Amino acid sequence: MCNLYEMNMNQTETCELFFVDEKKVKSVERKLSENGHLFQLSETFKLLGDLTRLKIILALKEEELCVCDLATLLGVSRSAVSHQLRLLKTWRLVKCRRDGKIAYYSLDDTHIGDIIGAAEEHLNE
Repeated sequence: MCNLYEMNMNQTETCELFFVDEKKVKSVERKLSENGHLFQLSETFKLLGDLTRLKIILALKEEELCVCDLATLLGVSRSAVSHQLRLLKTWRLVKCRRDGKIAYYSLDDTHIGDIIGAAEEHLNE
């Protein structure tokens, strides 16, 4: 068990005594090893860590948009937007719908919007 004590701003909180709760560690270790999606989860957060891709996700959370719309909105080239959309589509964060010669993009499902919403909520607390 950790006995935490008050620290000033220049120090980090840490245990005063080294003690490992083997039961808790084994339980968490088992749950981590059972989760076969850790790599995909890590990659999803990496994708969202890029400002341009995050802006694309936020824009598509609001409205279905084409590459030209996104390029104008973000002030970058259509080529740059297309590249980012390819990555997002590969990881199933966005999907594409064709209407004639125009390709419209939207979020693949509501889950990615929920993740962004939860992060925004956290920042507002």
